[in-house]
Amino acid sequence: MNAPVGTFKERAKKALGDSNLRVALDRTTGNARTKRAAAVAAWPEFDEARKQAAALKDHALDNFAYYLEQFERNALASGAKIHWARDAKEACAAVIDICRQASAKTATRSKSMLGEEIGLPHALAEAGIRRVETDLAEHIIQLAGETPSHIIWPAAHRTREDVSKLFQKHHRDHLLLTEVEAMVASARHELRNDFFGADVGISGANYLVAETGAICTITNEGNAELTTTPPRVHIVTAGIEKIVATTEHALQLTRVLVRSATGADLTQYTTFHCGPKREGDRDGPEEFHIVLVDHGRTQMLEEMPEMLRCVRCGACLNHCVVYRKIGGHAYGGAYPGPMGSALTPVFDGLENTRDLPHACTMNGLCKAVCPVDIPLPTLLRDWRAKSFEAGYEPPGVQRALKIWAFVATKPKLYRLALSIALPLLRRLGKDGWISRLPFAPAWTDTRDFPTPPKQTFLAQVASGEH
Repeated sequence: MNAPVGTFKERAKKALGDSNLRVALDRTTGNARTKRAAAVAAWPEFDEARKQAAALKDHALDNFAYYLEQFERNALASGAKIHWARDAKEACAAVIDICRQASAKTATRSKSMLGEEIGLPHALAEAGIRRVETDLAEHIIQLAGETPSHIIWPAAHRTREDVSKLFQKHHRDHLLLTEVEAMVASARHELRNDFFGADVGISGANYLVAETGAICTITNEGNAELTTTPPRVHIVTAGIEKIVATTEHALQLTRVLVRSATGADLTQYTTFHCGPKREGDRDGPEEFHIVLVDHGRTQMLEEMPEMLRCVRCGACLNHCVVYRKIGGHAYGGAYPGPMGSALTPVFDGLENTRDLPHACTMNGLCKAVCPVDIPLPTLLRDWRAKSFEAGYEPPGVQRALKIWAFVATKPKLYRLALSIALPLLRRLGKDGWISRLPFAPAWTDTRDFPTPPKQTFLAQVASGEH
């Protein structure tokens, strides 16, 4: 898989010049926003359900150790085997060890962003284990040798025309298919033998249910069930923040998750897996392993606990004006968009990812649509402040911010600066837009800047215009 290369700014600039990417993103995110809006409008109690969902996640996090211990106890009682991993290296090692003990040559895999986060695809390849992605979008990007660009639609950067060419090149039927239904049928045909011939099936988990020791998967394609049921061994990789107290809590969270992710009332498949096959069961794995991954989550519990509420719905990506222009690969990590900008500094270090918290207009849409009310703009501002305090910002940026702070904290000087800047900026504008800012060219390299009004906001308030 070809990971994104270059700096964030280089990747973003390249993405902005990709007209095919804009078409793909407009189709995917536009459709997602429309469906979410309709689903929320049809459920008057959505805002109240959203508050309850945030409270349920906070309750689990406030009692983190208790519920994780309860989950482990009940999962072991069901016949599952539990593996604890402090970081990505330990998590991948646990999965590879289980695969080797099973003498696995092929592993089917249901979509899991945690797997991307810990680098599981690379670990499987290095161990000589053939990996088969079974989610349709993941199948597409596996054929293309790419990483996911969206947490719900990993191939959001690909148009159906792209997919048709990929399938013609890589599928055994070698047909140039133009209809979506025909492409799906081709993928189903391509994957069928692997579903039933895999030695191991690997999945993620949307929830870890403490009261039962079960894990829950939520999908629309049925590939998760075909990944987890036929193989002799089922391996679950799950972040420890997925813990919830009860099955009822999991279902309450699902109501806001699905509407935010796909605009549906419920996904096609919501499945609870609890232990391996028992005597008398017609199907199911003989071994059931759960790898519980920390990888920075206990650190987040102390520093930014709100981020651990995230249910990975993708709504913040679909509504983010930046993501919708540059797509997911520009962000460089496993998680793109606003949620990725908050998470990636934890995993990869702020010194390496300081550009991501700055990739935000602070318009607040991400928080407004988040089904568990994560204050993403606040978290991103906190990262910006930490970057400044740690000295990661370029010298020019540091000087500019210090000058801004000096001026902004002196009202008379601030008003004087505005009175000078406003008419100068207006003279640069044409037809309401500024196409080039002399001292801030990065603002207008890829977009026009709106011409400011004749009066400042403070002057308008004083005159009674607002």
